[in-house]
Amino acid sequence: MRTNLLLATCGLMLTLAGQRIFAQSDTVAPKSRLTVGGYGEAVYSRHFYSDNVFRYSFSDRYKDAGGYGRVDLPHAVIMLGYDFGHGWSMGTEIEFEHGGVEAATEKETEETGEFEQEIERGGEVALEQFWVQKSFSPYLNIRAGHIVVPIGMTNNNHTPNMFFSVYRPEGENTIMPCTWHETGVSLWGRAAAWRYEVQLLPSLNSNLFNDAGWINGGSASPYEFRPANGLSGAVRVDWTGIEGLRLSLSGFAGNSFNNDITTTIYPETSRYHGAKGTVVIGAFDFAFRNRWLTMRGNFDYGYLGDAALISSRNKNQTTMTGNPYPHTPVGERAWDASIEAGINLLSWSNSRQKLYLFGRYDHYDSFVPADGYTDVAWAERQLLSCGINYVPIPEIVIKAEGGLRMLDSQYNNEPWVAVAVTWTGFFKH
Repeated sequence: MRTNLLLATCGLMLTLAGQRIFAQSDTVAPKSRLTVGGYGEAVYSRHFYSDNVFRYSFSDRYKDAGGYGRVDLPHAVIMLGYDFGHGWSMGTEIEFEHGGVEAATEKETEETGEFEQEIERGGEVALEQFWVQKSFSPYLNIRAGHIVVPIGMTNNNHTPNMFFSVYRPEGENTIMPCTWHETGVSLWGRAAAWRYEVQLLPSLNSNLFNDAGWINGGSASPYEFRPANGLSGAVRVDWTGIEGLRLSLSGFAGNSFNNDITTTIYPETSRYHGAKGTVVIGAFDFAFRNRWLTMRGNFDYGYLGDAALISSRNKNQTTMTGNPYPHTPVGERAWDASIEAGINLLSWSNSRQKLYLFGRYDHYDSFVPADGYTDVAWAERQLLSCGINYVPIPEIVIKAEGGLRMLDSQYNNEPWVAVAVTWTGFFKH
């Protein structure tokens, strides 16, 4: 009798325990395959210098200008990703720059009912990433579609929590596309402290190069497609063998001449015959971070072959209405260097909050001329700034910065202040 009672009691306990286990397992949601994220910035800035287009040509006229203020939404980005399983995944990134574009067609009652097309708000909408990936192992992944080109520091770390300044670092943002995105193929992987990436991409378009931004506009296309008469390559290697430290090398190479909507075959008698417009970029960047100190820096150097011929070709482009090309020479070389450092004033506390006091220095030149061309002195600039970054939670950064852009002595220096609220978040649903 006692044995039967003991067995019945044990059976009841096991049954209740089993029911409890099953009930708990029913409430645990399976790991989601969908990733949702994004980032954004809202900025107010006050500039204590003239924004007139002739301020460098006739600097004396504008040395006492009162300046101007601006509000801006530099970037508002939505990211979506999905893991299909079996090593297959996809990712997208849609970016609204400066508030996007608000265009409308309206019927004007005051003007006999005629229809008018209006641009109510300037800006851009861009598909910055749209790719499919097959992962074979941590060491080998293949990604194809629209991808970020990881040249330099900013392109590979372009969310607002990855730099102290209110706007993206000025040097790289001037001489290279930023964020640089192309439709191509990427091979990448990780092994211990190393990460590598190799990309095959369409070449840049030398018709869109200029003196103020070197090759910055060369990845754009005013058409419904991207010319790809030639191909280029990009490579990046990161090392993270010491805790808190990252060292990176990256490079890009490819020809840029005759990569436009039409291909012009120059005869052997033409001065442009054989021109290639080879673009070569080499870059080094680093980041170091511990509880109380964060430092980042970079150096980029670029060379453009046949720069004199490309300058001549660009200056002779047609000037008919709607022509999307600049009509300026382009430098044979361009470079930039920057460093920033911030001290966390709340590092002594146990709070998750951070308050960085930072300083930053940029020095860059978007136009080092080819033989036969005069230097554009205002293209070389130095920028010194300082400010604070307050991080109440990891996803939010509130920024304040003041700086001075220093030009050649014949021009007026350019002081400014700016404040911003930014967010960066990645979520699972």
